[in-house]
Amino acid sequence: MLAGYVELHCHSAYSFLDGASQPEELAARAAELGYEALALTDHDGVYGSLEFAHAAKFFGVRPITGAEVTLEGGAHVTLLVETKNGYANLCRLLTTAHAGTRRPGREDREPIPPSVPLETVAELSEGLVCLSGCARRGLATVDPNAAARLAQAFGRDRFFVELQRPYERGDARRNILLRDLAEHLDVETVATGDVHAHHPRRTLLQDVLVAIRCRTSLEGCEPERRGNRESFLRPPEEMLERFSFDRVAAERSAELAQRLAFDLTEELGYRYPDFSEGKEPAIGQLARICGGALTDRYPPSNRLLLGEARARLDDELRLIDELGLAGFFLLHHEVLELAREAALEVRGRDSPRHFLPPGRGRGSSVGSIVCYLTGLSHVDPVENELSLGRFLNRELAAVPDIDLDFPRDIREKLIVAVTERYGREHAALVASFATYRSRGAIRDVGKALGLPHAELERLARLSDGWDARRVGEELERLPDAERKLGSRRWRAFAWLTGEIAGLPRHVSQHPGGMIVSTRPLVELVPVQPAAMAGRQLCQWDKDSCSDAGFLKIDLLGLGMLSAVEDCVEQIAYIHGEVIDLSRIAFDDRAVFEDIQRADTVGAFQIESRAQMQSLLRTKPENLDDLTGQVALVRPGPIQGKAVHPYIDARERLRRDPAYVWPVDHELLREPLRATYGVVVFQDQVLEVAIALAGFTVGEAEGLRRAMSRKRSHDALEAYRGRFVAGAATNGVDAET
Repeated sequence: MLAGYVELHCHSAYSFLDGASQPEELAARAAELGYEALALTDHDGVYGSLEFAHAAKFFGVRPITGAEVTLEGGAHVTLLVETKNGYANLCRLLTTAHAGTRRPGREDREPIPPSVPLETVAELSEGLVCLSGCARRGLATVDPNAAARLAQAFGRDRFFVELQRPYERGDARRNILLRDLAEHLDVETVATGDVHAHHPRRTLLQDVLVAIRCRTSLEGCEPERRGNRESFLRPPEEMLERFSFDRVAAERSAELAQRLAFDLTEELGYRYPDFSEGKEPAIGQLARICGGALTDRYPPSNRLLLGEARARLDDELRLIDELGLAGFFLLHHEVLELAREAALEVRGRDSPRHFLPPGRGRGSSVGSIVCYLTGLSHVDPVENELSLGRFLNRELAAVPDIDLDFPRDIREKLIVAVTERYGREHAALVASFATYRSRGAIRDVGKALGLPHAELERLARLSDGWDARRVGEELERLPDAERKLGSRRWRAFAWLTGEIAGLPRHVSQHPGGMIVSTRPLVELVPVQPAAMAGRQLCQWDKDSCSDAGFLKIDLLGLGMLSAVEDCVEQIAYIHGEVIDLSRIAFDDRAVFEDIQRADTVGAFQIESRAQMQSLLRTKPENLDDLTGQVALVRPGPIQGKAVHPYIDARERLRRDPAYVWPVDHELLREPLRATYGVVVFQDQVLEVAIALAGFTVGEAEGLRRAMSRKRSHDALEAYRGRFVAGAATNGVDAET
């Protein structure tokens, strides 16, 4: 037996309102403590498992995939994945557990807690290891006879009686009974820690989360919460000492961990429809569609433009074939055809809107001539000299995104049409996680601490509503701040709102992201009912779906697009003219003069007060300028103090076209050339990391993910160390 300990029972914040740490924080802490491997076993889901797996591998910790599953009747078992088939079975079990959580006709109400029949767990046991559950609600503790049935189904090599020592009343007696049960069942014991926080400092927050879940104060949920601050990740050697009464059970965790070799980042086996079943290969089908549209978009009379477009198309098709993405574009084209049918049903054949495209692409995909020719974009990338590199390149780390905007009435029909076309087994909406911002943190944490409701509401109204880490600063600006900060409870409140910042509160559905798969989705990721009748969502958000290589189709409902279509209809009725939106000039000086005067009330993306104030100084002159302007007034550039340097550079260039803006280091000049030496776009994070610190594309993407997704302090600190070391190797001094 291996001498050592591996934690096989660990909850992240994706055990909603129970776990107190992000998956990346757990991975970073495990590496710091010297763990060889770590299991993530969130309640009834794998919401954070892929995020955890990538983070753990980055920090040199082997990730183990699992879940703590609730059985009918309320008992828990811990299921750990041993093989690829075991992971598929876990996903099926979790899908079954959630299947009845939404009452028919009342889908928008709070869901029923998930649970799965014990018989179903027994039937889908292949490839899984079963631990008998936690100290409080573990199956072996609650129903030893049911534990015996599972022990028989899994077999003695895949069923273990789980011992825990949370330092609660009855620990010793419970563990004696559990060891006796293991002997009676002829199975072995294994020790686990039932971790709910990566660090001791988060244990108070864990108590607060339980109070929030119970909708009461800390005092009101005392029986439910742990209270003794023991549920954090401890060093392996400390866990061995903790289980000195059964050291073999503790060391068995390391032995068992060696068997749990399934790698979620490598063995998922997802494939999106690649259209390779027909006689014509996918790339041939795509080339035929684009070739047919080429002469429609680029008349032969303009031989120069047609030649440039044909050369660009040939280059792009070669790149698409090299990357194996022909099926990706064909699938989007097929979805667009479904959208045309939905649009016809909504608009009617006699409407002037009938001639409009059903949807429009935006973002970096408008740089693709293939997107333009297949109807996914309505911006000519040749005429407008748009670059393909941000959307498609040979170092692509993930499947690219194509954001498709639709009028809301068409989008609702389209989501149903896509589900019917590919089947409920193969299509689902992407999950989204509501995370704690300042107002939610103020109300929930304050209630848990028993603070006066009226004072919490006053603070919530004064808050910026965004960053919960700043609640302490906002508290200091109140007239009675000195009195409040003299109170131990208010000081704890200020600290806890910062700690809860960004933690997920519950799962919801993404505004329009859908995934499609050739394999049944329930073998790849659990699927659960959405809060809208007839819809289902997978348990991963857009970032995890991207990490998994899932093809995500973004079907976004845009109110402004509905307004534009209404305008087209009114113009046709009043003036008898049908407007072709794809032929509107993008260099109309009158439009840009209005924008430069900030005459933009009601103009999509540039109508906010902050945008209007900024427009008066940046004075955009073309689409590229406008792209930078829209990106500038967002949390990232604002918090990164990029706004004023960007605006100052624009103003100085107008006065002196020869002006050379400063950069912190010459290696940054090229990556930040388009934004005057400051980081404005997320893509520039990758370029800076590669240019300045010598990161690989994969490492740079990991850094961008850590910055943009969860902003985990521990994870960012680890990336910072690697960044500083890489920059030093390139001759960048420590001060820079």
